[in-house]
Amino acid sequence: MINRNDITVSIVALGCSKNLVDAECMSTKLRQAGYKIADSQDDSEVVVINTCGFIEAAKKEAIDTILKAGDLKYGFNGSRKLKHIIVTGCLSQRYPDDILTQMPEVDIVLGTSDYSSIVEAVDSLYTDDNNYKRKYEGKPGGMSHLMTDRDISTDGFAWLKIGEGCIHRCAFCAIPLIRGPFVSRPMDEILEEARSIAAKGYKEIVLTAQDTTNYGIEISKKRQLPQLLEKLSEIDGIEAIRVLYGYMDGIDEELLNVMKNNSKIVHYLDIPIQHGCDKILKAMRRRDTVDIITKKLEMIRREIPDVIIRTTVLVGFPSETEEDFEELISNLKKWKFDRLGCFAYSPEENTPAFDMPDQIDEKIKQERVKKVYDTQYPIALESSKKRIGSEVRVTIDSVADDGIFYVGRSYGEAPDEDPVIFVAASEHELEIGGRYDVKILECSDNFDLTGVTI
Repeated sequence: MINRNDITVSIVALGCSKNLVDAECMSTKLRQAGYKIADSQDDSEVVVINTCGFIEAAKKEAIDTILKAGDLKYGFNGSRKLKHIIVTGCLSQRYPDDILTQMPEVDIVLGTSDYSSIVEAVDSLYTDDNNYKRKYEGKPGGMSHLMTDRDISTDGFAWLKIGEGCIHRCAFCAIPLIRGPFVSRPMDEILEEARSIAAKGYKEIVLTAQDTTNYGIEISKKRQLPQLLEKLSEIDGIEAIRVLYGYMDGIDEELLNVMKNNSKIVHYLDIPIQHGCDKILKAMRRRDTVDIITKKLEMIRREIPDVIIRTTVLVGFPSETEEDFEELISNLKKWKFDRLGCFAYSPEENTPAFDMPDQIDEKIKQERVKKVYDTQYPIALESSKKRIGSEVRVTIDSVADDGIFYVGRSYGEAPDEDPVIFVAASEHELEIGGRYDVKILECSDNFDLTGVTI
């Protein structure tokens, strides 16, 4: 008979915000089942590592994290409190057999459709007579594990997952293989969870999915994100709603009208374009063209002049010539994104691009990444400096390391990805999660802003 109250479990969440929500749901299920949740692997008997497996760098981070946990398990650091390692998430979905056979420190793997089995998995470590080496291997994706009242690990804001998987089939991307086709979460569940988040005192929610702008499309053949935003905005206590990870084909007049006419929807969009050359966009199997991207950006900025737009681009895709790359650079100068992330192409097994000819040398990829960031730097700095003197509503996430300033975000800063606003309190102490009017006074060379409460 297991005494769950005597067993401590820690959870490590790697990768994206969607993974973090999945980890929070597993933590909640384990706590509700009676297990004690520890903040650190050092203090736990079981560690659950929720992995990312999107690109090579993410896979390496996941493997390194597992190996470090193995050091704890085998006592290489002088301690042997940690007894069991469970690996979940994207890496487990892609390579369950490899993980079990090549990493003896791992006891159990669960794929992306098996998060709801986490309590059963931990139980089995103590009930199967030490014969617990096993895998849970369902189809990619799934949302049965999502909860409308989960333990939230973030301060100042809460992620809210509205879908799973991806409707797109980009040539470079393994997400559909790992997470399955796009499935929208039922609207009633989303609204119930949003009410629960508000009841916990959170004033800002951040909607996340692989493609939020296609919410509802596989159900009704019509995008339902505008309707979802309107219903979310009716919930008392929620003051700011942020939409992340959209696609150009999902940015239409209906969505922009809701954003500009509803004061709770922040004027921020994250739209990964991936490239700025039609030849490469076509090779990537993207639906966009340079002309579409240009016209959509013009429409967004015309309708919402103070909007902040973030994007992601991918360089070094097979067959990308120097001319193709320079076309991307030229268009980035024209498009002037406020925020930008850049990645080097990573060949992923079972994706169409993996076996494409004309693969690009790694050194050239890294040189192109650097040039993208060098090009973007003055654009982003100019965008940030334009905000000096403005007054914005800021959500406080934490206290700065110096103990003097608070760290927060306005509508223009998404969690984890963007620069922050350092806030000095003019009078009273500020509450974490509180929202305050702040005047922006300075901008640093790394785009962080500094302001004072009004």
